[in-house]
Amino acid sequence: MTEHTVTPPAAAPAALPFAEFVILLAFMVSITAMATDIMLPALDLIGSELGVTDPNDAQLVVSTLFLGFALGQVLAGPLSDSFGRKPVIYGGYMIFLIGCALSLWAQNWEVMIAGRVLQGLGAAAPRIVTLALVRDRHAGREMARIMSVVMAVFILVPMIAPAVGQLVIGISGWRATFAVLMAMAVVASLWLALRQPETLPPPARRAFSPQVIGTGLAEIFASRIAIGYTVATGCIFGAFLSYLSTAQQIFQQVYDAGPLFAVYFGIAALAIGSASVVNSMLVMRLGMRLLIRSAMIGIIVTSALFAVPTLSAGGIPPFWLFMVWLLTVFFCNGILFGNLNAIAMEPLGHIAGLGAALVGSMSTFIALPLAWYLGHLFDGNVLPLVAGFGGLATAALGASLWAERGSSKG
Repeated sequence: MTEHTVTPPAAAPAALPFAEFVILLAFMVSITAMATDIMLPALDLIGSELGVTDPNDAQLVVSTLFLGFALGQVLAGPLSDSFGRKPVIYGGYMIFLIGCALSLWAQNWEVMIAGRVLQGLGAAAPRIVTLALVRDRHAGREMARIMSVVMAVFILVPMIAPAVGQLVIGISGWRATFAVLMAMAVVASLWLALRQPETLPPPARRAFSPQVIGTGLAEIFASRIAIGYTVATGCIFGAFLSYLSTAQQIFQQVYDAGPLFAVYFGIAALAIGSASVVNSMLVMRLGMRLLIRSAMIGIIVTSALFAVPTLSAGGIPPFWLFMVWLLTVFFCNGILFGNLNAIAMEPLGHIAGLGAALVGSMSTFIALPLAWYLGHLFDGNVLPLVAGFGGLATAALGASLWAERGSSKG
């Protein structure tokens, strides 16, 4: 009778449990975030050891990572639409490991920067394809709920990364920070390979060709929602990146925090972490748009009010007042990032990889020159940072209002 037995088709891989799915994505994103700032406490040491003369140029260790990051997203998204999510993530981690190795053994500034660009190029794949992975399985407010947690990790980890880096640097020197990043990438790759099923089956994949990509780009640029909220994301991220680039100088040079830099840097993370919890509880009831506008207005008003004592104090207000402003602004940022990305991706579910690539790369390309400009305005006071947050939040609010013309969504 065995000759008549029909072998049933292989069952589709079971979806990863919701909690593990979110934790895995958060861990993958945390590697990009950790790569941003784990070496911040050693920026001066890295610069002096590798021959940097202008102290502000040490900020390039942060900003060049995002240059590679922006370039990598352009390719990672379309490739994941054509070849599947997981293979592209694996390729990204390979490039990331090569970049870490270059920085680990760098003997001059040029090799360090090349390694950082490669790290960003490789990190773009897991970071941007993570957004597509979520969009493959979820949409709307449910996607916003997940992304509020994932994006909070992306913003939260750079806050605690200096404390981790300070510990690693104290034990083994600044080069060991890149070894930590390599170990995290290996763990993430194995976890993804063993536990997460592919979310884009072959029948749903799109051909990788200039024509297909061009058609997708035209569709994205025709969407006011996608473009408007991407511009808003870029403005908000530009202000935040300018903080990441100048934080070490502000805390250690302006406020003479010394080794407490990592502690104060980490305290600011509490605001973002609490915002992600609040957002996950409120977004299903209040909607993404109301939360976004409230947070943007919060940044604008808080920065305008804080500018008054900042100006009267010659750009260096009391430290406690600076921390109150910073925690408030960061709470608002914690509300914004997940919701902004989720709305920008709303019309792009059928081209999630390409959509995620454009949203991510375009917002980063907008953020980079803004952050570079604000970072190089630093001259021993916090006024450029305050003006940057307030001004760019105003621009982001304008972009989001433009995007919503004719829309009644909430």
